[in-house]
Amino acid sequence: MIQKENIVLNQTAGSKEEAIRKAGQILVEQGAVEAAYIDSMLEREKVVSTFMGNGLAIPHGTDEGKTSVIKSGLSLVQVPGGVDFDGNEAKVVLGIAGKNNEHLEMLQKIAVLFSEEENAEKVINASSADEIIALFENEDL
Repeated sequence: MIQKENIVLNQTAGSKEEAIRKAGQILVEQGAVEAAYIDSMLEREKVVSTFMGNGLAIPHGTDEGKTSVIKSGLSLVQVPGGVDFDGNEAKVVLGIAGKNNEHLEMLQKIAVLFSEEENAEKVINASSADEIIALFENEDL
């Protein structure tokens, strides 16, 4: 599910909105979602923060936004300097779009991977997309 071209490293983001837009744009570019899905991701964030802990945020669209999903997709934006998600610092912003609830299984695997602080640090400090893919493959993502 996670592919090399969907991972961008060493990014900066002045706000969570900017970080979410970057993650959403990757999903658009990979053909997973229509551009309207990005607005849906921003709308979700207004309702509830998608910060999950251990430096991870997982922005995703609202239920209404599902109509903009073409196929399941995953994007990863590494922000080593961190970006503020309502008082929490996210260093990895993982955009997610799921077709037919496929994203629920992806979310579960991501949660398992990031529940270990050591794994989270490896993703935060990764110097190549290949390093991140290797970690994700261990969780079958």
